[in-house]
Amino acid sequence: MSSIMPTEVTRRSQLSRRHIELGAEFERSGDLLLVKDYGSQTEATQAQILGLVDLSTLPRTGFKGAGAPDWAASQAINLPQQPNTCTVQTDGSLVAKLSHQELLILSDLNGKSASIERLNNTPVSPQTYSLPRADSHCWLAITGSQAAEMFSKICAVDLRSHKFANGEIAQTSVAKANSIVIRNDLGSTHCFYILTDVSSTEFLWDCLLDAMAEYDGRPVGVAALRALI
Repeated sequence: MSSIMPTEVTRRSQLSRRHIELGAEFERSGDLLLVKDYGSQTEATQAQILGLVDLSTLPRTGFKGAGAPDWAASQAINLPQQPNTCTVQTDGSLVAKLSHQELLILSDLNGKSASIERLNNTPVSPQTYSLPRADSHCWLAITGSQAAEMFSKICAVDLRSHKFANGEIAQTSVAKANSIVIRNDLGSTHCFYILTDVSSTEFLWDCLLDAMAEYDGRPVGVAALRALI
């Protein structure tokens, strides 16, 4: 196990104890601490089949209000055309349009997307409000060829490829928890980001692991996701 531990950083996931119990090796980048892997040499292969990843310590932010879209566009953000779709930015961040007046912005898998810090430090325009998504929502990812079938057990929305395209968003219930589901494939591997209220983090993690068991799904670290790109 890595000598780096969650207690060494200011922001850590609510799942830290579960990760430690699973033998996680952590990686640190500034104040960020992520699960690099769980000691397996086959995690990249596992991620192609069915993997669960905790991304909750990566940067994210949000903005809402009648002025939010125009303000974000003025800050060189490439906005999706339609609600419930997302667009990847030049710095690797992902901008999700949850409604005509609400944006969610997620960092790349290295936590180095400069636009999030820049936006958080830029005064917003009138009728624009910042949303502390890093504090309000956890961020998990499900990857692999079995992901959509697994979701059919716990999600009312059909997430199969011919029904739910890459870049689409569903605001729905996952394991009875109100969630935002974003399809953001990594290379040729299906990837679904799930964001839900931070109070449901441990409950959702356990429910996903239970639903994945039938398909031999397992937790994997962020290194497995990076290997898919």
